[in-house]
Amino acid sequence: MVSLREKKKRKTREAILNAAIELFGKNGFEATSISQLAQKAGVGKGTVYSYFSTKQDILNAFCEGELEYVHEQLNTKTNPDAPVLEQLVTIFLAEFEYVTRTPEFGRLYMQEMLFPKKEMVLNHKELENKFLDMIFPIISRAQQRGELRADMELLHLCGHFFSLFILLVHAWYSDLLGDQTAEEALTTLFSNALNGLQPPGTSIER
Repeated sequence: MVSLREKKKRKTREAILNAAIELFGKNGFEATSISQLAQKAGVGKGTVYSYFSTKQDILNAFCEGELEYVHEQLNTKTNPDAPVLEQLVTIFLAEFEYVTRTPEFGRLYMQEMLFPKKEMVLNHKELENKFLDMIFPIISRAQQRGELRADMELLHLCGHFFSLFILLVHAWYSDLLGDQTAEEALTTLFSNALNGLQPPGTSIER
């Protein structure tokens, strides 16, 4: 059972993260100060530092939260034996939903994810490895079931779908989806990719 103190700590941490999402998106990462974050969150500056040593730590916490959300969606909406298309759409749609909840902050997040600062490359790799640890088993099982070519490396296969996810995010920010929902667009993109990545003589059913 979670204690009242622990509940209060979680609430304070969430308030700081929400303040950061709003201010980073509105003013930019560099232009937002810890003092501004504290004021927006309704806490003292020292309280912010007791949870996050730097602003980058706050951004990293958002990334960790994204991975937790994606993993939760994968576990609740599908299972390890589901078709690879279903599992991949679930993963990347959850990531899309998480990133686009706050559009302005989403732009900043995508920039940091695709072009991490030199001093943050190591931490970025750690987060990236956690994501790959989640998606590699799905792709590997799909290879074993004959849904994907077995002669391609897991990282290369994952790259196909990640690049299509980036295309989807770009289309959404550029208002290019039209009447399509993100899920419909993602399903179409992934289906087309899977048909080209399957062993000869097979096809994906939608």
